[in-house]
Amino acid sequence: MKRNFYCGEVKKKNIDMNVVVSGWVHSLRDHGNLIFIDLRDKSGFLQIVFQNLDSIIFKNVKKIGLEFVITVEGIVKMRPKNTIKNYIDNGDIELIANDFEILNYCTDLPIKISDYVETSEELRLKYRYLDLRRPSFQKNFFIRHNIAKEIRDFFNKNSFIEIETPFLTKSTYEGARDFLIPSRLHHGSFFALPQSPQLFKQILMIAGFDKYYQFAKCFRDEDLRADRQLEFTQIDVEMSFVDENDVMCIVEKMLKKIFKTLLNINLKIPFNRLSYCDAILQYGSDKPDTRFDMKIYDFSNEFKNSNFNIFSNTICKGGVVRGICIKKKDNSSFLKINKIAKFVDKYGTKNLTYMYVNDSGIDSNVIKFFKKIEIETILSKFNAKSGDLLIFIADKKEIVSRSLGLLRVKIANELKLIDDNDFNFLWIVDFPLFKWDDLKNKWESLHHPFTSPKDEYNICNCENICNIKSKAYDIILNGVELGGGSIRIHKSEIQKKVFEILNIPDKIVNDKFGFLLDAFNHGAPPHGGFAIGFDRLCALIIDKTISIRDVIAFPKTQKSFDPLFGSPSTVENDDLKELGLL
Repeated sequence: MKRNFYCGEVKKKNIDMNVVVSGWVHSLRDHGNLIFIDLRDKSGFLQIVFQNLDSIIFKNVKKIGLEFVITVEGIVKMRPKNTIKNYIDNGDIELIANDFEILNYCTDLPIKISDYVETSEELRLKYRYLDLRRPSFQKNFFIRHNIAKEIRDFFNKNSFIEIETPFLTKSTYEGARDFLIPSRLHHGSFFALPQSPQLFKQILMIAGFDKYYQFAKCFRDEDLRADRQLEFTQIDVEMSFVDENDVMCIVEKMLKKIFKTLLNINLKIPFNRLSYCDAILQYGSDKPDTRFDMKIYDFSNEFKNSNFNIFSNTICKGGVVRGICIKKKDNSSFLKINKIAKFVDKYGTKNLTYMYVNDSGIDSNVIKFFKKIEIETILSKFNAKSGDLLIFIADKKEIVSRSLGLLRVKIANELKLIDDNDFNFLWIVDFPLFKWDDLKNKWESLHHPFTSPKDEYNICNCENICNIKSKAYDIILNGVELGGGSIRIHKSEIQKKVFEILNIPDKIVNDKFGFLLDAFNHGAPPHGGFAIGFDRLCALIIDKTISIRDVIAFPKTQKSFDPLFGSPSTVENDDLKELGLL
């Protein structure tokens, strides 16, 4: 017997046809003289009915168990009216078996295949082949496939060319730890797995390909969490003779096509844009969730001479005073001040002040320290009404931004202020080119060292490094950074100056980036691009609550281990000797 139909493809139109199906036994109901089996394959389910069990053909039918692999030949018939299941695509038909074959057996299952049974993640990953059999789980990967197809179709129609770049490359400065691979032929030398194809795609632009894309595998030796893996896939794109608007426009059109085709959602483009400084000030984050209000307001100027010493002393020491307003309609008994204080305390702040708004103004145990004009300013700036709750934090700028940024999201989630069906896209632009690292006592790139400064900054003669803005842009969806990009440096003198500001020694520059600087001197065009985390995009489209591990076939645990294959693992001493490591 050879399969001629998938289970889910057998429909009412196939009544009285002889069909052969193959798959796994999903459920089994033994009624003595009748046995019902729900057979499952990638397309869905089909009810199989075994009758006349005393025949020679069916002498082994009672040996069938859950997850056995079988092939069945039979005639398609309508189900009796009282057994029709309208909530199943083919719940009105069944297959009356004439013959069957057990292709393979299944021992006791370490995890259940049912979508409704919760299993620990460790077991799920150890028996990933069983986990992946779950119908709802398989659906994730069919959707992932369709998303990839839509993306490829989009770029192909827009004159992009797909080019694969190498996995074995050179260790460079890209922000995370490299995975290093020792060379057998060159003892003491190592390949690195690419953290991104950044330098490759820039070289492709210098080579004249004009528009490139690929689904790039990237490798970063970082601690894992729900939205991070050691290896992941990104949609990688580069274009020549473009500016920021050109690149962002392509991203918007691509996302609009995906959401329309797969979710029938009409995204409104262009997406809103917000400067990095405004994002930090208003939302306390460079990846803000703007599906709800509750912006952060700064009161540092208003309170620098306040009689409330916690505020004025903090500002005098270079800190800030900022706050949020929780509106009356959202302000429930659930919001306990001690709970809020405990939450922000985790992020290093001790100076939390709260006020309630009432019909006569503000009610607080510290209100006696505030002038009338200061109270009026508070009410006006927040547009506060009676019943509102005001939360202030006074501390260093970074602590205040982080604390209030996370607090507003926590409150919004707990008070259900967020519409889970909303897809809110936002561009963050005008990033600083550099950031100061207090621990290392040096400047670092906010994104990467190949990001171009804005044209109005003469980086070679700029005294205020902290003021230099970059041609970088990040795309945010519902408070999650999907990806980002920039217009790249394409002139060697600017790239050398960036390396100098980053305090990278000339020897290292020549060793790691000499080829790039040389390429810039051979006719490098202006170019830029972006990369979007493909796994993250798929997870948000499928179900905003799932982890990217649910859209990656064989992910690692949070301890960077693969329970199925048992990796990483030790290797034989002879192999280490051959690599010059022993």
